[in-house]
This record gives sequence, structure tokens and C-alpha cells, in this order.
Amino acid sequence: MNKNLLITFFTAVLGAVLFSLLHIPVAFLLGALTAVMIGSRLSRIPFYWPAGFRDAGIIIVGYSIGLSFTQEAVLLILQKLPFILLVTVCMVLFSAISALLIAKLMGIDYPTVLIGSIPGGLSQMILLAEEVKGIDITVVTFMQVARLTMIIFIVPLLVFGPWLNVPSGPGFEAAEPLWGDLFPDILLFVFVSFAGIILSKRLKLPTPYLLGPIMGTAALVISGINGPELPPAALDLSQLLIGAHIGMMMKPEKLANKFKTISLAALSGLLLIMGSVLLSFMIMHFFHLSPATSFLSLAPGGMDQMAIIAHETGADLAIVTGYQLFRLFFIFFIVPPFLKWIFLKFKKLASSS
Repeated sequence: MNKNLLITFFTAVLGAVLFSLLHIPVAFLLGALTAVMIGSRLSRIPFYWPAGFRDAGIIIVGYSIGLSFTQEAVLLILQKLPFILLVTVCMVLFSAISALLIAKLMGIDYPTVLIGSIPGGLSQMILLAEEVKGIDITVVTFMQVARLTMIIFIVPLLVFGPWLNVPSGPGFEAAEPLWGDLFPDILLFVFVSFAGIILSKRLKLPTPYLLGPIMGTAALVISGINGPELPPAALDLSQLLIGAHIGMMMKPEKLANKFKTISLAALSGLLLIMGSVLLSFMIMHFFHLSPATSFLSLAPGGMDQMAIIAHETGADLAIVTGYQLFRLFFIFFIVPPFLKWIFLKFKKLASSS
């Protein structure tokens, strides 16, 4: 095995174990992320983490999400679709307004700040930044990754803190599933998960390694075929694989103006978290959902990370994923053409003044 990969892996494991001993929530995700982020900056040996490891972690999370999509959960999400659309539009508009305020405050061009501030579409926003002339792609990438990292740290503190009264640890009392309990039932779900990945790629859907297992597993569960629950060690492994990948993405040394960009990313992330907290109170009021479910449904992070935290807190995984999934598709299909229209208007306004 590659020496660089081994060093990265053991660094991630060390961080995960340390965070576990300190009883920090979502320890394998946050510990691996922190250790790899720091270690890769300090080590003379380049760290290496293949994208396939991240994809493997996302597949595990996708399967776990798919198991939560029972017939009752799907009907509940369909009933809430108009409201999900409303809060999604509110989140995007809040991002646009906060980006305008930050651009004025920091003296950075609005299109760069806006693309860097849109939540939940890292790869899509980076692709859009490459298509629009004059966008600083380095700033956009760092803003997106820094926001995601901030949210991964701050959201567990909010969810597990005294404010939401959520007990630490998984929200169920059933006996922990064992590795032997997976077989042979898991084989059918493995097949449909990979079939879903292939289909997602052909349809050019966002995050195929997450959507494929969700769609394949959910289809079987809705049809009445229940899949086996994953052992806690499998979910811990998925956290480590994803956390190490995010840690590798953090490269502040590539920024031209480090202080301004880091301040920009921090302010943008904090404003988005404040906006999602305010909107989550509205969901709690109208639908009587738990505080953790409401907040995680709107938290402006990645769907896989929010699903991991939802599983740890015992939040309603199907509801959380339903909101996050809708926002993912909305950002993937609706937001880019809308942003291009805004930028066109912005350029015309700037040229006429």
C-alpha cells in the first residue's frame, strides 16, 4: 500500500480515536477531518487520500439513508413538498442577500462571494465558477469548503448542546446489529445500490455515489423488502473516510489574501447558520418536528454529513434527507441558470454606471 496513503489513514484514525476519548460528538468525522487537515499542513511527506475512499464512505451513508425511506416517511415528505420548496427558496434568497452585504463589507466582487456562499452544492458551484468570467475559483472553492467545515463543527455543538436538549449517542435502544446479521440480505441491497450509482451517472445527477444507494435502497424498502441495519463500526468508518477527504480539501496556503478570505468564509458560514436556525423554528412551529430534525433539515451543509449527525442524534433521518435532497436538486437544476441571469444583470448595471 502507498506510504503516503498509510500515513494519511493512521493520522485520520488517530484523530478519530482522540476525539472519541474526549467524547466529542461525531468523533470519527470531526477527528479525521481535524487530524488530516493539520497533519497535511505540517508533514514533510505529502498526504494522499483517493477519491474512491470518500465515495465508499458516501455509499455507506447513502444505504443508511435509504433504509429510512419507508412508505409512511415518503408520504409525509410528499405532503410537505410545497413548504420544502418555500424554505429552500428562502435559504437561497438569504444566501444571496448575505453575500451582497459581505461583498460590500469586504470589497470583493459580488459574483465570487455569491457562488461561494450558496449552500449544499460544492461541486456544482465550482463548475459554475469555471463557466463565469472574472470569478476567483480559488476563493469560491475555499469559501465552500470552509463553510462546510465550519458547519460540520458548529452543527454538532448546536444539536448536542443544551439548546436543543438532544441526548448524546444514537436515538434508539435496540441491540446493536452485528456483521454476521448483514448476510445474505445485504447482497441484494449492494446490487441495487451500485445499479443506482450507474443510473445516476448516466442521468448526470448530482452526487451519484450518494443518490444511487439512496434510490436503490429506498425502492426496495418502499416495496416491502427491509434491509439489515449497519453495525456502528461501518458508520464510524464512513465518517472517517469522508472526514479525511474534507481535511485534504482545506488548502489555505493557496489563497492570495488569507486573512480576508478566511474572514469572508467565516462570516458567510455564520450568517447561513443563523438563517437556518431561524427557519428551523418555523418548521418546528408548523409541523411539530423535534428541534434536531428541524435544524438538520435546513443546516447548510452536505447531505451526507447532516445524515451522519441525524443518525447520531436520533433525528428523523427521512425528513432530514427529504429537505436536504430537495435543496440539492434545486441548487443543481434551478440555481445555476438563475445565477447566470443575475450576473448578466449585474454586469449590465456595472457597465452603465
